[in-house]
Formats: sequence, C-alpha cells, structure tokens
Amino acid sequence: MNILALDLGTSSVRGLVLDARANPLPGALARRKVRLDAGDDGSGTLDGPGYLACLVECLDELTAGGHLAGVELVAASAQWHSVVPLDGRGEPLGPVLTWLDTRPQPPADVAAPADPQALHQRTGAWWHRSYWNVRLPWLRQRIDVPVARFAGLAEYVLGALLDDAPMSVSQASGTGLLDLRQLTWDAESCALAGVGDGELPELAPLDWRGRLRAAHARRWPDLARARWHAPLGDGAASNVGQGCVDPTRAAVTVGTSAAVRLIQRVPAGAVLPPLPAELWRYRVDHDHVVTGAAYSCGGNLFAWAARELRLPAGEALHAALAELPPAGGVPANPRFGGDRPPGLAPAGSGQLQGLSFGTTSVEILAGLMTGLCRMVADDLAVLESTAGQPVEVVLGGGAMTASRWWRRSFAASLAPRPVRHQPNPEIGATGAALVALGRIGEAGELATIGRTEEPSHAAPVTGDRRPDPS
Repeated sequence: MNILALDLGTSSVRGLVLDARANPLPGALARRKVRLDAGDDGSGTLDGPGYLACLVECLDELTAGGHLAGVELVAASAQWHSVVPLDGRGEPLGPVLTWLDTRPQPPADVAAPADPQALHQRTGAWWHRSYWNVRLPWLRQRIDVPVARFAGLAEYVLGALLDDAPMSVSQASGTGLLDLRQLTWDAESCALAGVGDGELPELAPLDWRGRLRAAHARRWPDLARARWHAPLGDGAASNVGQGCVDPTRAAVTVGTSAAVRLIQRVPAGAVLPPLPAELWRYRVDHDHVVTGAAYSCGGNLFAWAARELRLPAGEALHAALAELPPAGGVPANPRFGGDRPPGLAPAGSGQLQGLSFGTTSVEILAGLMTGLCRMVADDLAVLESTAGQPVEVVLGGGAMTASRWWRRSFAASLAPRPVRHQPNPEIGATGAALVALGRIGEAGELATIGRTEEPSHAAPVTGDRRPDPS
C-alpha cells in the first residue's frame, strides 16, 4: 500500500507518495509555489481558486509520472487559522485569510468574553485576530453579499475534489471555536463570531474517510478507490513528523514561520491539563493535544534578508556566518510580521539596534535569527511547566535544515537541554501520513533524528523576547 501525502502550506502546495512505512518513494514529489499577498497594512492572503489549481497541477504531474499507482490512502497537512467566506455554491467571496493576516479587529459593538481565562482553558485560544471569533465578523463587514458559510483553506480545496469535506477536529481547533474536551463548537466562541446555523463546517467524526468525486476519479483513476483521511493542522503534523509525540520531547520547527510545540495524550472527554496563559493548545486528533507558541517570523527572515541585503551567496554565506559565534549578530527584534496570539503587536514591529558603519549584512541576518532563538527559549521554559520535567528538543523544518549556523544557535540558546535535528524536509506530510496510518505512537521510533553540530558546553542565551525599542 502506498500513501499520497499532501502539504497545503503557505508558500507552496506539495504532493508526495510514501510507502506503507511512510518513507518517500524516489522521484514521487510534485510541488507548486503559491503567491502569498502580504502588504504593509498587515494583510496576508491567498487566492483560493489559484491555490486549488496548484493542487490539481500536482496531482496531474504525479499521475503523468505513474506515481499514484497503488495509492490506497491520502493524508494531508494544512495550515491552521485560514478562513475563506463562501457563497451558496461553495465559491469564494474573497481571498483566503492566512495566519499572517493581522488586520482583523474585534467589532466595537461586541462585548468581550465573560471569562477570558475560562475561554482560553476550554478552547486553547483567545479572543484574538488570529481566530474565527474575530475574523468572521470582520470579514462579514467587508463583503457586500450574504455569506452562506465559512471554511478553512483545507475544507475549500478538498471540498472541490471530494464528495464531502467536513472539518477535522485538528483543523477546527485552530479556529478558536472548538471545545477541546467535548469536541463540539463552543457556544460562547460562536456567539462572539456571530455565526448562525449552517455557517460553520460540519465536524468530521472519528471514522470519517473521504472519496473523490466521480469526475475527479476519472481524471486520476489511481485515486478512485483511495480513502482520504481528515487533514491535520500543519503544526500538529510537523510534531509527529519530527518524532515529538510525548511530553519528553518538544519540537522547534522553522519553515516560513516558526513554532515550539509539545504533544500530550488527552483523549476526547478527558480533563485537559492546565494551560499557561502564554500558550495556545489545539488538537492533533481525537486522542492527542498539542500545546505551544508560534511566531510570524522564520524562514521569511532569511527570504527578506536575501532580497533586501547584499548577502553573500551559497557557501560564501555559510562561511561568513561560521565566523560569528552561535547566537551572535546585532541586537534585533524579528517581529516583522507582528505577533501571533496572544500578542497584539502589528505587522511592522521589527527592529534593528546597535548598527554602525562597520555592521555587515551577515551580522544583521544573524541578529534576526538569534532574535527568534531567544523568543523560542523563553516560551520553551513555559512549555516545560506543562510537562513537569525538562525536555529534549528536536529541530526541524526547511529553514532549519538549510542553516547549520541557525541550528547551532538554537542549541546554544536552549542549553543545557539536549538538542537534536530531524533533517527530513517533508515532516508535515510524513506526520500526516503516520497519523492516517494510526501510527502516531511509533513516530518517535521511526524518526531519523541526528545530533546538531553544537558543542556540548554551549551556554544558554538570555534576554527579553521583546527588545526594548529605545
């Protein structure tokens, strides 16, 4: 049996075929870049039909290469927090709001939650611009025609391909509207969002499996009988792909953005562990929760520096970074894209300090990378309090794999914890496949995790995660 794993990311759509042990098959990968429209006003949107077209192109390419033969199961990892308003035919009434969009604000005529702490404990979320409790009213105010329903990016694109595409509990938890214990829509959160009957997606039951529509089954006949598993939130899938599936091991992932997360087994209906005020909590599946913190900066810092600064190229850049100590560079606040919840800093909050005529572009890049290391170190200390013990850390994600210096800097910042590296470039797709196979408990053993290149005596880096602007 083979598995088709889809990764519905912010910067690209990818499809790859894995064997029954979730190992990639040689050459069975299709990828399309997508355009993220990000503006100085805090916007961060994707074109829904264009995104769907990219996914279709990936499936066409895999079909043309004969790679979909033998595929019996389809798994998907998809970005959390996205939302798109739809009309009665399921067509978008506007662009897809991504996690990066910081424009939504609570309506002036809506009262705040009665007990914000209780809401946070139930849903793992806040009344915040990143969640549907603020996003849906904000969107409704900007659309001239009635909205029939709202969907996430995953439900929109899969809804165009499958007979039905309910929302997984993992994706639903990223909306901020789900009661994480009862696995039902939370009444107070829905009231804040102002949603009526039928405006939210149906929730996928535990045993849900999707099927291609007849027209698409004719286009991709190798997928005609394949079972589609409910999509995972990308952060949850990445943790599984990094082998971080119990409270002894935390994942630090740096792709376009970044996050630090820890998975615990908490079946539906069980009492949830106390949640620190600084952290969010979502669902991996019906049996596991993932707790952590996320950041709007990550590999996009590297992309900005490459575009705007006169950086050396290729090996010359790696050599220049190697001349700097781990966690070095100029003092910098990397919050170019603003805060993820619970923070409220808007886009454009990044800062550079201590510049001189001798400051190099490489020192600026290193300072931005170090700034993210410090933010993660602060939140990891809080995250460990939920586990009741020190944790091992596994680094993963494309941006992390691309930079040895960044891996060493994280190791220095997170010392004295053991820090290791998962070099798999497709951790999200791999994690989604393992969950679809029912093998989440084996992920820690299956992951090929190596040591970072850090010296064992690396000292921790200290400092406030939000630099003084003065």
